[in-house]
Amino acid sequence: MITPLADASTHINPESQRTRKLLLHRSELNKLIGGVERKGYALIPTGMYWKNGRVKLGFALAKGKKDYDKRETEKDRDWQREKERLFKK
Repeated sequence: MITPLADASTHINPESQRTRKLLLHRSELNKLIGGVERKGYALIPTGMYWKNGRVKLGFALAKGKKDYDKRETEKDRDWQREKERLFKK
């Protein structure tokens, strides 16, 4: 749901639940649907901006981290924190 700006207009109340067009070719849409439903990817918004009164949204298909990747990242983060403590003294 996209909530309307409260101070954008005093006499027009836009509907927040109205349908909006997604401007994609059918093949692009099929790729995204296939990636999300069959392959288990997530659709992640990467950017949003306004152009000529329209909202443009950039998005990407991404796969989540595995548990062993998360543990490795956490271990690296802890080591960096420990290094900073040692050098600070």
